Amino acid sequence: MFARIWIDDAGQDVPEYALMIALILVLTISVIAAIGTDSNVIFSRVANAMESSVAS
Repeated sequence: MFARIWIDDAGQDVPEYALMIALILVLTISVIAAIGTDSNVIFSRVANAMESSVAS
């Protein structure tokens, strides 16, 4: 019985895709959380530099 279940691969696509999507979401959220505050500072510096170069 277990050998038949192990060999039968019908229906494995949905759990595999669900697992991949879950891992991608976890990685994306963790990267965004890690650089979220730093990216705001970086974008502010770039915006200020662009404003000062245009005003000059």
